[in-house]
Amino acid sequence: MNLNLTGNHVEITSAMRDYVTSKINKITRHFDHVIDVSVILSVEKHKQKAEANVHVKGKDIFVEADGENMYASIDSLIDKLDRQILKHKEKNLERRNQGSLKTQEFNQPE
Repeated sequence: MNLNLTGNHVEITSAMRDYVTSKINKITRHFDHVIDVSVILSVEKHKQKAEANVHVKGKDIFVEADGENMYASIDSLIDKLDRQILKHKEKNLERRNQGSLKTQEFNQPE
């Protein structure tokens, strides 16, 4: 998994980088087919914003979150991203299971 972390109008400190990396590892525990993750942290007036674009096999998932604190924005971003990743994983499992059920229906002797 490649992690690209950039900052707009904010300096990325080593503590921020470590925090984002540890949170992103939570997502790879749930779904290990993550190819690439791009995280953008930005500051606009009094709003701290975090965006993530995750490339998984067959889909790109984009999530954004904002708040008054950068760490709270990152937490909110990871929660949203985790829900999207689990939703994508469940859809893939349903598709595989439905395909196997269809073949079982046709192969049953009467």
